[in-house]
Amino acid sequence: MDKLKVGVVGCGQIADGHVTEIQKLNSATVLAVCDAEIIIAEQLAMRYGVANYYSSLEDMLKIEKLDVLHICTPPGSHLVLTKMAVDAGCHVYVEKPLALNYADTVELIDYVIKAGKKLTIGHNSEFDPPSLELRELISKGVLGEPVHIESWYGYNLGGSFGKAILASPDHWVHKLPGKLFHNNLNHLLNKITEFLDDEKPQVHAMAWRSCNKGGYGDVRDNLFDELRTVIKGNKVSAYGTFSSSVRPVGHYLRVYGTKSIVDLDYTSRSVAIDRGANYPSALGRLIAGYDKAWQYTKSALRNTNKFRRYDYHYFSGMGLLIEKFYDSILYDKPLPVSTDSILRIAWIMDDIFNQINNPVQS
Repeated sequence: MDKLKVGVVGCGQIADGHVTEIQKLNSATVLAVCDAEIIIAEQLAMRYGVANYYSSLEDMLKIEKLDVLHICTPPGSHLVLTKMAVDAGCHVYVEKPLALNYADTVELIDYVIKAGKKLTIGHNSEFDPPSLELRELISKGVLGEPVHIESWYGYNLGGSFGKAILASPDHWVHKLPGKLFHNNLNHLLNKITEFLDDEKPQVHAMAWRSCNKGGYGDVRDNLFDELRTVIKGNKVSAYGTFSSSVRPVGHYLRVYGTKSIVDLDYTSRSVAIDRGANYPSALGRLIAGYDKAWQYTKSALRNTNKFRRYDYHYFSGMGLLIEKFYDSILYDKPLPVSTDSILRIAWIMDDIFNQINNPVQS
């Protein structure tokens, strides 16, 4: 079978991850990359041995006749670029968030479906090892029925991307309805919506500034960096926390079920199950601590073995997501991320941004 012909538009930092993971697959080849700043496209092409690079997406689509386009540009361009790609006959992988709001998300998805093409979104963490292990535990009945979810996403405003946001009022993040949250909230919400089948659950949110001390005299003073949200569906409830203040910066998930509680640490890629004490009194508490320690040790040993086999990669979740998306194209398999999930997240994000941008005065 011929390989899928793939192109990438938007040659910023995340594009390196896309090209790296695509080049590991036998089912596809990266033919070209594109960026409005031609030197950035050229540099990406040179780093990875990509034959062609462009400053015009229209030219790249016309000349290369691509099967798949990966869209790694800022969110405000996603709707227009997706339509261009689909009109040129491409399936599309779009980085999160899919669009600026729920209405644009619906329009984008409908446009792709009506054209008979396929779409996925960059929900990498849904395919990271901890998420895969969690689904396996659920399938085996270890968790029981999910009751409540706690999703935590930490962010470092002092990092390179955070510094760039605070350095200029013209940074594209300031133009997003949800600003800093808009570009990152998918990481927090996609772990919650996996357990929700409600199309429009109840949402309560509040946000404030903590690390961002303000005093700029422009839009940067409106950049919230702390968010707390409560989500309630018919069967499952959830807490979501986005924090730029807590150190170390973490990425965690805790799932409460009717049989056990499962803790996931996406940074250390560890998973531990709390089944409760199986022995009486103090002995039960003592053994439970050793059991938790042994589970974390097993996770560390498993990760070490993967590292020794050169199988411990930063973008492993992205790699699996891309592979599954390409399989859905080549063999007509289900999409790795359902459109229902994408729409549910977009609706929740709209609700959150409406609440924090237009707070009700008591």
